[in-house]
Amino acid sequence: MTTVIMRTTARAIVPIVLVVAISLFIEGHNLPGGGFIGGVLTTTAFAIIYMAFGLDFLERGILGRDVDPGKEPSRDRVVVAYRRLFAVGFAIAVVSGLAPLAFGQPFLTQTFVMLEGVPIYDHLEVASAIAFDFGVYCVVVGGLLTILSVVGAE
Repeated sequence: MTTVIMRTTARAIVPIVLVVAISLFIEGHNLPGGGFIGGVLTTTAFAIIYMAFGLDFLERGILGRDVDPGKEPSRDRVVVAYRRLFAVGFAIAVVSGLAPLAFGQPFLTQTFVMLEGVPIYDHLEVASAIAFDFGVYCVVVGGLLTILSVVGAE
């Protein structure tokens, strides 16, 4: 059971943590940040939700799953979803690393495209490293949330 203060603080803090995580993820290929730290911050936001609202809220409210009203949500289903996220992220990271080999380039070679006329930014650099960073992000979020769920069940 959590307090009203904890739930209210979580509602204020979680969106801020997620915005910072997304910001660090997006600018990570040019500046410090990237998939790893973005994933750690996203996991921190989920941990705050766990502590404030519990697994029931996470499964119904965040993951959008239907849970029988009289039945407790299954921690196993949540862990399976996190493991699936881990596997998808790992596959994305490996494929993005192997893709340059098809073009005769070394493993993990990256390139970029400059987009001109983008609203707010005027020009935007989109690097191929964002695919690898996204894979790392999914691996970190999936792995850490799996650990959090299994340890939390003890």
